[in-house]
Amino acid sequence: MSDAQIRVMLVDDQELIRTGFRLVLLGEPGIDVVAEAADGEAALAELASLEASGGGCDVVLMDVRMPGMNGIEATGRIVAEHPATRVLVLTTFDLDEYATGAIQAGASGFLLKDARPDDLVDAIRRVAGGDAAMAPSVTRRLIEQLRLADPAQASSGSAAPEVSGAAGAPGADTDPHAVFEVLTERELDVLRLIAEGLNNAEISAELFLSESTVKTHVGRVLAKLQLRDRVHAVIFAKQHGL
Repeated sequence: MSDAQIRVMLVDDQELIRTGFRLVLLGEPGIDVVAEAADGEAALAELASLEASGGGCDVVLMDVRMPGMNGIEATGRIVAEHPATRVLVLTTFDLDEYATGAIQAGASGFLLKDARPDDLVDAIRRVAGGDAAMAPSVTRRLIEQLRLADPAQASSGSAAPEVSGAAGAPGADTDPHAVFEVLTERELDVLRLIAEGLNNAEISAELFLSESTVKTHVGRVLAKLQLRDRVHAVIFAKQHGL
């Protein structure tokens, strides 16, 4: 994505918020706001129109609370119908249930609505580049949910989302750490740091590796565990006791 424009769609039912995000992104080199929508249905229609015209969209900045089709349902549809498009979901401190729903729907990241402009731009660039972006506060809350989740409460909807990998979720007679045997020692180190919420630069500094080497290790971890991105790697690691 470094040599191409990152095509962004803004999806929010409040025009004022869309305008604010558009103004922030207007002066950013390499980022082009190609469409806007006020709800999930309109977003899907815009995506179809963009692709029909030979264009497309790389990142959708998606609100969750909208009339009609909400952001969670729209995210699931986009991931299924437009796999080349990644979704960055807007969330807030007091609505963490939407973050877990977005994970299940296939979102690639979460951003707080009051994020600084620099954080918004960085998150869009990371997601467009195939990475994941999560607000630190959201990461901490998700990890805490995973630590406290009671499997017996799964049917009530209060447990953390389940993420399946190469070995699936551990059963009662399965060693939860056995799923990590496919990883090398260094890859396991990288996964531990991913699970703590560190980005590639921070992992690079922690392990005294180049960022390109870290990126390679991250890719191998995701491939071996059959995980979509590092957001799901965090969930998978915590569910399996890492």
